[in-house]
Amino acid sequence: MKTRKLGNNGLEVSALGLGCMGLTFGYGPATNEKDAVHLIQKAYDLGITFFDTAEAYSQGGNEVMLGKAVKSFRDKVVIATKFGCKDGDSSKGFDSRPERIRQVVENSLKFLDTDYIDLFYQHRVDPNVPMEDVAGTVKDLITEGKVKYFGLSEASVESIRKAHSVQSVSALQSEYSMFYREPEKEIIPTLEELGIGFVPFSPLGKGFLTGAIDENTQFDKTDFRNIVPKFSEENRKANQQLVELVKAIASDKNATPAQIALAWLLAQKPFIAPIPGTTKINRLEENVGAINVELSVNELLEIEKSLAQIEIVGERYPAHLNARVGK
Repeated sequence: MKTRKLGNNGLEVSALGLGCMGLTFGYGPATNEKDAVHLIQKAYDLGITFFDTAEAYSQGGNEVMLGKAVKSFRDKVVIATKFGCKDGDSSKGFDSRPERIRQVVENSLKFLDTDYIDLFYQHRVDPNVPMEDVAGTVKDLITEGKVKYFGLSEASVESIRKAHSVQSVSALQSEYSMFYREPEKEIIPTLEELGIGFVPFSPLGKGFLTGAIDENTQFDKTDFRNIVPKFSEENRKANQQLVELVKAIASDKNATPAQIALAWLLAQKPFIAPIPGTTKINRLEENVGAINVELSVNELLEIEKSLAQIEIVGERYPAHLNARVGK
């Protein structure tokens, strides 16, 4: 597995990480713990050393599972977790008050069964707490040895700059894929300027870019894609044009659509480390195979031309969640 540097403070991770959210939260019923632990350990065997979780994924349940899985090789991996949701519940809004951040650190250290957190993200910007206070609190936690690196998630350029002026930000985690390219406008140039790594979540478009989803797909009733406008039946149908493009490229490269989607992301910038999630070993192995898919400059130019002709239909979040990002 190749590695990549996130930020200028020495954080090095596997070029592909593993997003652990879907193992317990957001995409239907939780995977049973034994299978989840096995999947995480298999990811490590395949060279993945970067694991992403959060307080808000099952109120610590996801962290407990991850902690158990990596216990025997804890010092060989980078664990990223997040603070900033009220009572650790993403449905309740935000809470990034300094005292709450400190409480989350202690909770996460306990849940993960570890002495330190490698990468500590603010899950979403809290409009009620000055960013300088948030960054200052994390700076203190880094000094105390409880946290190693500071990250933000779904933050605006303004918030990134404010945070970075107080405590060097090592990584921004936000959605980015062929299915959602908004970060290319302002976010990625800012990260490049400041020397901050980029960790795209939903790099496979919440599964859409794998080619396994069409307008007839039925999601589990607890799957949050049921409320995502982009995933309405009519929008899935309208957006199939993108999937057909990815499938065609995959066929030419003797790869799978998921591998093309990930290889394309990896080719955008050297400081990008996507974190696809999965509950299936075969999908995990497929994703890791993307590391070996090389897209030439000419191929990337051709893909860019084709993508420019495709209009993606539908918002990525319903209105109440859209209001929480980019602050």
